[in-house]
Amino acid sequence: MNRRNFLTGSTAASALTLTPSLAQETAKVVPAQSNRIGVSSYSFWGFRREELRPLESNLEHAARMGFDGLEILQRQLVDTDRVALQKIKRQAFVLGLDLMGYSTHQGFLSPDKEKRQKNIDHTLECLEQAYQLGIPTMRVNSGTWGTSKNFDDLMAKRGIEEPLKGYTEKDAYEWVIEAYSKLVPEAAKRGVIMGLENHWGLGVTPEGVMKVVNEINSPWLQVTLDTGNFLEDPYDRLTQLAPSTVLLQAKTYYGKGRWYTLDLDYARIAKIMKKASFKGYVSLEFEGLEDPLTAIPKSLELLRKHF
Repeated sequence: MNRRNFLTGSTAASALTLTPSLAQETAKVVPAQSNRIGVSSYSFWGFRREELRPLESNLEHAARMGFDGLEILQRQLVDTDRVALQKIKRQAFVLGLDLMGYSTHQGFLSPDKEKRQKNIDHTLECLEQAYQLGIPTMRVNSGTWGTSKNFDDLMAKRGIEEPLKGYTEKDAYEWVIEAYSKLVPEAAKRGVIMGLENHWGLGVTPEGVMKVVNEINSPWLQVTLDTGNFLEDPYDRLTQLAPSTVLLQAKTYYGKGRWYTLDLDYARIAKIMKKASFKGYVSLEFEGLEDPLTAIPKSLELLRKHF
């Protein structure tokens, strides 16, 4: 090709590149952003199916079913020493799964300073475990007042508890904010984002969750959003927390729920999260009575369809 032909061809190619109709055609074939879908190990175990408690089996099932990742319920761990944690991390990697969430329990709604410190120490241990596992975000909560007989009683009350006698929610916020102000620097050292969940206690309302998150005002304390923990007016409440969410836990109830059943509109929830520019993981929490080995794949199909 001589120089004139080369320049002529280049000019034509440049003009073609800048043609608006071509740019529009190119835009049409760009795939839409999809969220990756994980599954909580709680979906298999559910605190009662002992044959499905081992995380090793949960990982195998999750990979076989086609999930992208596994969220670990910390209470399922039998051994938390470093060697045991590295074995779990290795198995997940070999199976092609992300370890994408760590779900922990702590309680700070107590006037007993030693009890609150014990829970701070436990949460610090969990942050270290998440770091060792390579997990980027950890579910945390405020805890409950402990004025219910048990969890079944709390659920019968729709998650609403009376404070301890002589104390108010104002005291509770002070205790919780004090605890997380101590934990945030430790989370930052380990690169683990804590996600305060709408999980009873102060988390029973979106305002309660955001009061703590806003007061701490740190990128290392954000929100883990559970679709099944707002028992009334869920969509408006989910919308309030969506902009601060780092992990979405999506409940399903095939076979009816153990404590309650919610008819959740996941098309609507997906639109809420998309509007909030949520690009993170959706983690399935199956909480129905159906066999999880049949209900979990159906749940994955539902979440893939909408997210």
